[in-house]
Formats: sequence, C-alpha cells, structure tokens
Amino acid sequence: MAKEAYGAESIKTLDPVTHIRTRPGMYVGEPGNGSMYHDCIYILMKEVIDNAIDEFGQGFGKKILVDVDYDSGEVAVRDFGRGIPLEKVVDCVSQMNTGAKYDNENYQFSAGMNGVGTKAVNALSEFFEVRAFRNGEFSEAYFEEGRLKAKKRGKCRSDEPNGTFIRYKPDAKVLKHFKVREDHVLRRMKMYCYVNAGLTIVLNGQRICSDKGLADLIADEAQFEKLYAPFHLKTKTLEIIFTHTNRFGEEYHSFVNGQYTTDGGTHLTAFKEALTKALNEYDAKKKFDGDDIRDGLLGAVSIRVMNPVFEGQTKIKLVMNELRAELSQQMKKEILAALHRAPAETDKLIAKIEETGKIRGQLNKIKREAREKSQAISVRVPQLKDCKNHLKLDKINKKTGKPEGDDTMIFLTEGQSAGGTLGLARDASNQAVFFLRGKCLNTCGLNKDVLYTNAEFFNLIKTLDIDETLDHLRYSKIIFATDADVDGLHIRNLLTTFFMRFYRQLVLDGRIFILETPLFRVRNKKEQYYCFSEEEKLKAQAKCGRGCETTRFKGLGELNSKEFKDFIGEDMRLTPVTCADDMDVEKTIKFYMGNNTPERKDYIMNSLVCDASEF
Repeated sequence: MAKEAYGAESIKTLDPVTHIRTRPGMYVGEPGNGSMYHDCIYILMKEVIDNAIDEFGQGFGKKILVDVDYDSGEVAVRDFGRGIPLEKVVDCVSQMNTGAKYDNENYQFSAGMNGVGTKAVNALSEFFEVRAFRNGEFSEAYFEEGRLKAKKRGKCRSDEPNGTFIRYKPDAKVLKHFKVREDHVLRRMKMYCYVNAGLTIVLNGQRICSDKGLADLIADEAQFEKLYAPFHLKTKTLEIIFTHTNRFGEEYHSFVNGQYTTDGGTHLTAFKEALTKALNEYDAKKKFDGDDIRDGLLGAVSIRVMNPVFEGQTKIKLVMNELRAELSQQMKKEILAALHRAPAETDKLIAKIEETGKIRGQLNKIKREAREKSQAISVRVPQLKDCKNHLKLDKINKKTGKPEGDDTMIFLTEGQSAGGTLGLARDASNQAVFFLRGKCLNTCGLNKDVLYTNAEFFNLIKTLDIDETLDHLRYSKIIFATDADVDGLHIRNLLTTFFMRFYRQLVLDGRIFILETPLFRVRNKKEQYYCFSEEEKLKAQAKCGRGCETTRFKGLGELNSKEFKDFIGEDMRLTPVTCADDMDVEKTIKFYMGNNTPERKDYIMNSLVCDASEF
C-alpha cells in the first residue's frame, strides 16, 4: 500500500478556537465522562470560578453565585468583584494570551496567569455569555462555539453591583458523553471556601462558607479521630495545619494562591521535608524516620507565591523546584516554633510516632517471614495471569504526555470461572487477571499484619508491587470484576474495604474501578442486544418485538470469551470507586463492614421500600 504523500499541503495552521476544539486535552485535561474529579467538565467550571476567586483574593467581592444544571452541564457564575473593564470584555474571553495577570500590579497572587482559561471555556461551549458591570454601566457579549454572535454596551437599568456574570453550556459535540456529578461540584466549592476564609459561595441556593479556613477542613476530614489538637500556623504567604489519626497512610490537601492542587507538587514535598527536620531538631536525642512521622498524618498546606508554575493548564500540581529549599526552610522554622508553643500536644505527637515505629519494627519481622515463606514456595504469584506491559510512573511517553503503561489494567476476578473467561478474552499486552479464591477476608478493624499473614492479600500486594511505595504500582487501573449477584456485590465491598483502609491513596488517585457487565441479553432470530440495566432491557425488547428471548446473566462465566471481548475493549463500562464526597470514611466502613450486625439489620429493615403491587 502506497504511503500518503507528505508535502506542503499537509501542513495546516488552525485558528485558536479550532485548535482548542480539536485538542481540548491540551487546555482542560482529559474529557472523561464526568465520573472523575478532574474530568474537563469540572475544569471548565474551575477556569471561570478561578477568576472570581482571584478578585476575592484582591479584596473585591466576598460572595460568588454559582448555578449548575447537573443534567445539561450548563453553568452560571456571578461574582461581585471589580468587573472586567468594559472595553475589553470581548477580548478577555476570546483573544488568547489576553488578560490582566501578566504583571504584579493588579494580581500579586493569582493562579490564572496564562490568558487561556475562559477562552478555552468559550471555545468548548455550545454557547457562552459574558456580562460585566462597572459603575452603573455594562458590556456584554454572546458566543456560539467560540465565535462572537452579538455584543452590546450601555447603562444598567437598575442599581447593579459591580462584577462579572458568565453563563455557558459545554458542547456535547466536542466533549461527547458527560454527566456532571453533584458531589464533585460541591466538594470543589467547599475547597474554595476552606482556603479562602470569609468567602461565601452560593451553589444552587445552598450557602457554603468557612470562617476558620483550613482549620474547618481538617475538623471536617478528621471528625473525632484526631489524636491531638491540630498544629496550625499562619503567615502572610503560608498556612499549615496538621494532626494525626489512627488511619493508615497519609492524607494531604494542598493549595496555591487559593486553588486546590490535588496532585500536590513542590509545596507539599517541602512540607514533608520540613516536618521531618523540625521534629528531629525538636528532640535531638531521637532520630525519627520520615515514614513513621507521616503514617496517619492528616494535613493541609497553602502557599501564596508570585508567578506560580504549574504542570499543565489544569493547575493541579505546582512545579517550582527552585523554590523548594527556601520554602522547606521557612516551613521548618514555623513548624518548630509551633511545636515549642504547645509542648503537651507535641508530646502526644511524638508518642504517636514512637508507637508507629514499634509497630513498623514488628511488621518488618512479619514481612520478612512472609517473603521467605513465599520464596520457598514459588517465585511467581500462582493466582496471576500477567500482561506484557506495565505502568511506569517515572517514565513519561513523549507522544501522549502520560506515564508509560497508562493503558494497563488488572482485573480482580471472583474464582476460576470468571477468571477463565477474562483470561481468554483479555488483551494480553495490557490486561492482567488476578484470581480471588471466592470471598476475601474482611479487613475492617484489622491491623496491617493481615497484609502479610493472609496469603491472598500478600499475593495481591506483591502483584501490584505496592508494599513499599505506591510509586511502583504496576497497573494503571485496578478493576473489580465480580458476578452481578449478592456474593459478587459482597466481594466488591470486601475489596473496597481493603483498599480504603490500607491503600486509600489509590482510591483518591482514581485507580480503582468496578467493571459493569451486561445483566440481560435480548434477542430474536435477526438481532440481539446486551443490556446493562432494566431500562435498556425494555428498550431492547421493544426493538426485538413479541416473542423475543430474554436471558438474565448472573455470573461472568455465563458469557463466552468471544462475547466478553466486547465488554473489556474500547467501550468497556467502568464505575470509579471514590470517596471524595464522604467526609467520614472510617465511620462509614465500620457501619457497613464492622461487627455491628444488629444495628445494620435495623437500618436495612427501616430502609426497605416495598412495592404494594407485588403482594
């Protein structure tokens, strides 16, 4: 086959709007379907609200009105800042690299600096409407698919406060299928208020505010689990608060110039270094290990810095390595002073670290014994059908900008039946299968030694390579593939409990999913449909007509491998396991998975909804 000719006609120049609509991922991240916290549907919202937050940061406008239609994705934002200068309204939302944040005169500590945000929102919207109010006058413009359709300027008919109003509807032609999740939006609004104490956001009529800022965040996240009063320190450009709980692992919330940086970055790394150095300097006779210090740590870090540099337009990770040493030193100084101011609480903090160190010593002994036993039996995991490629978080693919092996996944299956079907249907280059021996152990209330004394969990963490650090994770997605019956749902809960208790960061990073498989097959002599819900089944039955055959699937093993290929391919349906909207995760796990059967039984009986027509 002849290759296509490559000549001058192959080179194309796109105008900014066309380029944004052609490559939205460059500007607002992965399109996604709205199930993940950082899908672009939420980044669009963030880009608009960030401008209102920057106004609040400059001392203008203490309230922001946000209205979201969760079905259509339409969003309206009204701030009460200074308002876009009337003669520049059109340019500010449509001309790339246009804005007021390139110098430090008007916005010393802003997050929006590139002159891209609202332009990308405009270009990716079915319609985009902007209106600025300043001193009794207004200027407005209306766009469709990023192209100006109308504009107007005049005097306000009523006494309209200064500020900016923006309304837009994401274009489904570009962003495809998406569904806006209310919990993701609500959490994002709460995070804005936590880091901007005194700000009020009214979301669809619901008032959200925080008087104590990050202190409220830690109080909400820790609930009644904190082991000592949080250490809280604050300067003009820095705020840190932290405490310990009895949870496993470490949890952080980091912010830059009022924006939530969920992937952390330089400021979070500096905090971890500073905390270890401060504690070791506080008690020079002891040498605390960083892992012991951070186990069970719950903290929040907020900095304000001029001209911040982020990884990508979505601004979820700060990358300013030149700032790290200076920032770490400043943080160490402030943390050390805070430790000396509260010696009683510091003693509790040190007691927690020492206890963790003792447990780690005992755990290391159990680890060694488990590894020696494992090596004596087999050099490979007997329950694993591995794939050729693996995730390498430290190696970035130059073409995609993502880690190598970002398309890899492992299915955790229920027994040999489902695993056998998956094993035959999978793509062996990037899909692995791990066989569970029926129901796994309920880890609610158990300690970390279960990871090494239970053969199944030991083999699982060995397979995932997450024993020492999550940076060695071998698969991009971990997928629960269980039957669609009571036992299958129970196994999902057991696996969720395991990951939530011991490896919650994998959940927070969006690594854990549930595989949705068809519940029904509807067919006649000419056509057949696989249905994932009762609604889809009814539609399929209407298409196939009278006399069609309907089969209810219970287990994965009932589907042959040829059929199953379609359900783990490009159109695979995955439901993410998430806890971002649950502020009291430990309490939830204990209620549903703990030793409180009578309480759960009463809850179930009181929550039953019966259809009278069935009796």
